[in-house]
Amino acid sequence: MKKTKITYWIITGLTAALLGMGAIFDAVAAPEAVTEITHLGYPVYLIPFLGVAKLLGVTAILIPGFPRIKEWAYAGLAFDMTGALYSHISSGDPAMVWAFILIPLQLLVTSYILHHKKLRATSLSNENGVENSVKATKKIRPKVISVFEAQI
Repeated sequence: MKKTKITYWIITGLTAALLGMGAIFDAVAAPEAVTEITHLGYPVYLIPFLGVAKLLGVTAILIPGFPRIKEWAYAGLAFDMTGALYSHISSGDPAMVWAFILIPLQLLVTSYILHHKKLRATSLSNENGVENSVKATKKIRPKVISVFEAQI
């Protein structure tokens, strides 16, 4: 469990750093982002929207709790990166340009898998705690009853 948590936070931190840096450039409509998006054939007004959406998604995967929002954030970030990959390939960019997108995409998928692994481990430990307390109660109960019966 501890190893999974540590690995999850390292991978998620790397993912957030990579996506967050790009999202900031998009959110402020940096000249590099404008050049890239117009090369792909998209309108310039789309850049700040995508940047803010990515920042919100990165924030959602970093904040503990809120499982439904976290699921949507993972999905949205995956759609964004898959769309970017598809756009680069469709526009005829060489693999040298679009291959970098595979790194944060793989990190995102790994973070998602580890997130669910962490949730499963937490729920199992909680269930085992409940089961153990129920077993302990069952073991104690007959002894308590036999003590009372002996006194009567």
